[in-house]
Amino acid sequence: MDVPNTIEFISVSKFYGEQLAVNNINLKIPNNTYCCLLGPSGCGKTTSLRMLAGHEAISNGSIRLGGQEINALPPAKRGTAMMFQDYALFPHLNCLDNVAFSLKMRGIKKSIRHAKARELLDLVQMSDYGLRKPDQLSGGQQQRVALARALITDPKVLLLDEPLSALDPFLRIKMRSELKKIQRDLGISFIHVTHSQDEAMALADTIVVMRNGEIEQVSNPTDLFNYPKTEFVARFMGGQNIIRRGNDIFAIRKDRIKLNHANFVKKDNFTVSGIINSVEFQGNHVHISVSIPNDNEEFSIILSDSIYYDDAKKVGDKITAAWKFQDQYQLILS
Repeated sequence: MDVPNTIEFISVSKFYGEQLAVNNINLKIPNNTYCCLLGPSGCGKTTSLRMLAGHEAISNGSIRLGGQEINALPPAKRGTAMMFQDYALFPHLNCLDNVAFSLKMRGIKKSIRHAKARELLDLVQMSDYGLRKPDQLSGGQQQRVALARALITDPKVLLLDEPLSALDPFLRIKMRSELKKIQRDLGISFIHVTHSQDEAMALADTIVVMRNGEIEQVSNPTDLFNYPKTEFVARFMGGQNIIRRGNDIFAIRKDRIKLNHANFVKKDNFTVSGIINSVEFQGNHVHISVSIPNDNEEFSIILSDSIYYDDAKKVGDKITAAWKFQDQYQLILS
């Protein structure tokens, strides 16, 4: 039995002429989930979002919302709302009328639509800006108005196409927490497209990593970072060293490695030796890059600043790095 507002992609593909953009994806997203579609440019994440919204036609397969196939429904009838990357606010309307616009198109009288618009502006902390035009707002304020406008139709699912990409780093972090709070308060699913690993890790309950139009892995953030299934995911998410031994590929987290620790190295653990080629202080930790003889892979170690400065190393030093057997795991070649 389908749970209300569950989203399901069933063998969905999208072609542009002969070019395959999305290749036979299957995905189920429960209600009240913050889901990030994550991947490099051209991986199919935005196309998947637009097919869900009804802005792109599906070539093959089915998309269901709450058990109902929505392939043939126009965007306004799907129960979804989309917040676009450029916000797409009407420059000639003030914030109140921008938010209320879709209700006006439905013929809802002014007093009712304005009352609802004020509720949404209050939700996004913009109640004092209702009479301002978009060009009188900052980028973050415009984003809040666009979010309120998307929510005014009481959608079952909110779709967000890289909504934070135009913001400066400080505001981007602030808006992340606000988006997550609003999603929890509303109790609906947010489907959020991003190319930022940090953004997805901070926001999502579920992350869908895509590559070349296909889904590589679906996991919660903790499992995705700690246990990537494929070589591509391990490299894309970062934080891992990739180690090749014959035909096998393993990954080991960069912060699970000890450096020149005599007792640790002597135990039955894995080791590599090399020469330090860079040391970068990054606040509460130090990133060390090591050249390993006869190995083209970059090998990195992350140490807390306190551990590093107990026995500081410099570029050109020879070192031995070691890690526990149980901390490494095998990857699928991709």
